[in-house]
Amino acid sequence: MFKSKKITALIIMVCICAAGGFVLIDFFRYATMPGGDSQKEKVFIVKTGQGTGTVTAELFKQGLITHPLKFRILARIKGLNKEIKAGEYLFSFSMTPTDIIEKMIKGNVRLIKITIPEGSTIRQISSVAGKAGIASEGVFYRYATDPSLTGDMNINAPSFEGYLFPDTYYFSRGVSPKTIISTMLNRFRSIFKPEWEKRAKELGFTVHEIVTLASIIEKETGTPSERPIISSVFHNRLKKRMRLESDPTVIYGIADFNGNLTRADLRKRTPYNTYRKRGLPVGPIANPGREALKAALYPDDTDYLYFVSKRDSTHQFSKNIREHNQAVRRYQLLKR
Repeated sequence: MFKSKKITALIIMVCICAAGGFVLIDFFRYATMPGGDSQKEKVFIVKTGQGTGTVTAELFKQGLITHPLKFRILARIKGLNKEIKAGEYLFSFSMTPTDIIEKMIKGNVRLIKITIPEGSTIRQISSVAGKAGIASEGVFYRYATDPSLTGDMNINAPSFEGYLFPDTYYFSRGVSPKTIISTMLNRFRSIFKPEWEKRAKELGFTVHEIVTLASIIEKETGTPSERPIISSVFHNRLKKRMRLESDPTVIYGIADFNGNLTRADLRKRTPYNTYRKRGLPVGPIANPGREALKAALYPDDTDYLYFVSKRDSTHQFSKNIREHNQAVRRYQLLKR
């Protein structure tokens, strides 16, 4: 009788082990078997704060996995955190559950390319970020013009205008505006090296004043080779305490500018109107690129005090008001 019970217990144990082995084999097969045959990639979005349960249900709904319970167990075994990194993931139906989980563990989200042209303003950068879908346009603008945030990032200015370096960047969808700003600011700091800070001091300027001057040079320049010459005009005028009289500074100070600069606009008193105030405006009017910053620090050695557009992206430079008036008649009045 006792021997019979031992045999029965042994048979039960063997069955349990066999069943367990079958479960393990089945689970291993599930973990390494693709959900389908298609190599076509599908964008899968994980929103901020979503956990494995919500993500698993959505993966199943979109047909990327075949067994939600097994997937959740595998995710726990693999160490996928309850809260998954937000962003866009690219999955294909030919990926195994293990592939999908490991991609989310690593946070390999899809990166979105954005290009910020030289001379872009904060408003324009906010628009680029919004259209690309990496951040809300309005939210990004609020962060970029938050004086408490500029203070936290050691920028002595009420906004980041001038310090969001124009370049090509890659961000994941849903990245925080603060991260975007920090990335652009770090790029600016990598360009504006200590020797440039030293050069600014030699010229009698602060870094902020050089960035401000560079932003004006950037907005005034149509042909890149003219940047150092245009810079020399502004340096010469500043030395003589002449007003800079730069149209882009006036435009920057006008809310909702309609594209038509009038004489009345030139007479308006704003912190940016260099027709009314002497010296530089209170801050940058755009975000200058490397060459504009370099031109502000290393202007050409000229006697020019004026320039006027030739209406072909280049300028005519003059040393005195008589020459300038002649150039205005030739290139502006007569061409009209």
